[in-house]
Amino acid sequence: MATKITDEEFLGLWRKYGSVNEIAKVTGLTLRGVNTRRRKLEEKIGEKLLGVSPKSPDFNITYPDNGVRTKVDIKSGVILVASDCHYWPGVISSAHKGFVKLIKDIKPKIIVLNGDVFDGATISRFPAGDWQTLPSVKQELEACQERVNEIEAVAGNAKLMWTWGNHDLRFNSKLATQVGDGFKGLQGFNLKDYFPRWKFQTSIMVNGNLMIKHRWHNGIHAVYNNILKSGVSFCSGHLHSLKVTPFSDYSGARYGIDTGTLAPIYDDGFSYMEDSPRNWRSGGAALTIYNSKLMPPELFEVINEDEGLVYFRGEVIKT
Repeated sequence: MATKITDEEFLGLWRKYGSVNEIAKVTGLTLRGVNTRRRKLEEKIGEKLLGVSPKSPDFNITYPDNGVRTKVDIKSGVILVASDCHYWPGVISSAHKGFVKLIKDIKPKIIVLNGDVFDGATISRFPAGDWQTLPSVKQELEACQERVNEIEAVAGNAKLMWTWGNHDLRFNSKLATQVGDGFKGLQGFNLKDYFPRWKFQTSIMVNGNLMIKHRWHNGIHAVYNNILKSGVSFCSGHLHSLKVTPFSDYSGARYGIDTGTLAPIYDDGFSYMEDSPRNWRSGGAALTIYNSKLMPPELFEVINEDEGLVYFRGEVIKT
């Protein structure tokens, strides 16, 4: 028997599920009944209730055969992006906890880990300082799986996307160098084998006007150069700086976003920095798409790692 629900309750269910099928299961309404209620409510509130399914005409993802550039068509919704997690055994950062909380609260349509989730300390070109004991690849993989599982547990219907970072590629390149092509294609010889729910790619182009990839230009003006030379809004990681740089011309405004790092900035994994001051910040970005355009990006930032405090949208959040 169908459950009677108010417009507010229906809207809440749509925000939660974004699926005609799921709401029909919860309420007992027919698929036709849910769609009819959806369209009437759209007219009433003056807002299109967009679906989360990749089969929806409002939301489409095309994954490339060569694994390089994924194309996303999305009219409205939030993409939550974090990068440079460098997950370390025994370390759960405030930024990671904040990211998990924001996923639960915002219910994004897409979650992007924008490279360098895995660190690869023992297969790095940087030597261990002062005979430092570094975690093994196995220990790092297990730490990554634990943290990524926490993200998956709250992701709901969000699409899970991972762009390759230079640290991530250490895993593949080390094996390729050591064992050659003879083991190519075997299970376990590619980092993505350990994270089956995630789609891996080099870059993600959203609506033809927002590029998400781990890195391009380097240096203090990297974000500016990315948007100037690409001609689109550009979301990158790699430099850990966490900032937004706008740029406007006759085509309108576009944004360069550095998504910082999800790791504590003075983590043991960064000992190769030799205790130098670093212009880094822990956090990530919420990218809101409205009418197929990127709105001014919003950052979440750790303001006190020890106390677990994260700042976002004018509020201090205790993680």
